[in-house]
Amino acid sequence: MKALDYEGKRNVSGERVRQKRIERKITQAELAARVQCEGVTLEQDAISRIELGQRMVQDYELRALAEVLGASMDWLAGKE
Repeated sequence: MKALDYEGKRNVSGERVRQKRIERKITQAELAARVQCEGVTLEQDAISRIELGQRMVQDYELRALAEVLGASMDWLAGKE
């Protein structure tokens, strides 16, 4: 089953995930490790693909990313 694209990307949060990660001065590998401490398995390559808009983000992944990055899910989704 092919995932649908939104404006050529598979998620709307990737750019903001990258922005917040860089702002907090952590690497993709560090972000993946911190998300895993929240109980969600994401590897560095998955973080990279999320940031590039090449991978869909599950709601539970977005929640863990928001928690680790100190942002709201709405902000990561571009609503704020």
